[in-house]
Amino acid sequence: MALGTLLGALAAASAAGDEDVDVRALARVAAPPLGLPAVPVPADNPLTAAKVALGRKLFFDRRLSHNRTMSCAMCHIPEQGFTNNEVATPVGVRGRSLPRNAPTTYNVAYQRSMFHDARDTSLENQIFGPLLSPDEMANPSVGFLLETIAGAPDYAGLFEAAFGGPVDVIKLGQALASYQRTVLSGNSPFDRWHFGGESDAVPDAARRGYALFTGKAGCVACHALGERDALFTDHGLHNTGIGYVLVAGRAERKDAVKVELMPGVVVPMKLKRGSGGGARREKDLGRMGITDDPRDLYAFKTPSLRNVALTAPYMHDGSLRTLADVVRFYRDGGTPNPALDPLIRPLDLDDDEVAALVAFLESLTGDDVDELTADARSVAVGN
Repeated sequence: MALGTLLGALAAASAAGDEDVDVRALARVAAPPLGLPAVPVPADNPLTAAKVALGRKLFFDRRLSHNRTMSCAMCHIPEQGFTNNEVATPVGVRGRSLPRNAPTTYNVAYQRSMFHDARDTSLENQIFGPLLSPDEMANPSVGFLLETIAGAPDYAGLFEAAFGGPVDVIKLGQALASYQRTVLSGNSPFDRWHFGGESDAVPDAARRGYALFTGKAGCVACHALGERDALFTDHGLHNTGIGYVLVAGRAERKDAVKVELMPGVVVPMKLKRGSGGGARREKDLGRMGITDDPRDLYAFKTPSLRNVALTAPYMHDGSLRTLADVVRFYRDGGTPNPALDPLIRPLDLDDDEVAALVAFLESLTGDDVDELTADARSVAVGN
């Protein structure tokens, strides 16, 4: 999307008197926070305030699930790093426990592929995975979902205002993608130190951790950064061994956990195995489950590390509870298996060095997370 087009949309939103939240959303994309590159926006889905507002409303609407109990925001909880800190893997419809950890939606605009196994490459299309999954939101068909939205009085005229026509499968994906594309978080203490030249923005421990990250520990080989910005990912997939066996220290599943269904509504829910095959296996084949290529066995996408201190538990199965657990896992060389990525090897790190790496990771939290949470919660929850 051309910068001029986006600036025009921003000016139109301001002139039209749109809520500050929508103006801020467009402004974040027009001028991303320090440490983030320009935001890629598809030419066929230019951002407007109306699309962003509509997408935000949809993101929080429980009517997007078959039994009207689940919204996108119930797995991607703004107050919990746009993921779910409460369980290793989230809870879907009817209390079904899903097989993979909910990835954060912070900075999802930059992702070249979606899901832990990279099975989709479009933010506009990926939403239909959870919407139609029998274990997640369980809509029986796209048509059923479109009828639900078209019949809701509070959506009357919103798709027409945003897109010039009634809801359809393309507009639904574009609206949800438009909102998610604005959830940008940067300007972290690390950014202000490394890119902004503020010498005192991070503590000494974080600086030592950065030196280890880019040097002895070799983390930067997968969690890459550039000269002017950093996404902390190579956009690739790697076998670290997590999919091979259940690792020590796995966050144990409980018979029942307390889950926040919406702000102020917390209920105990019994976790059940989902009906999908992946939820019944202890071993997750990773990318190979998509490609059927043995070379992709147990390979999972490299996540960004931005705001990683907010997005516990970690790994595709939520098996590691803390950042220190993650660093120690890699220090010990991952989980050995025949297809282990050659980049994963034992590291000679002492406890002080582990702590320094954790301090560096904690310095990657953006200064805008509270604003993003407040903006997200500015919409009424649909029911």
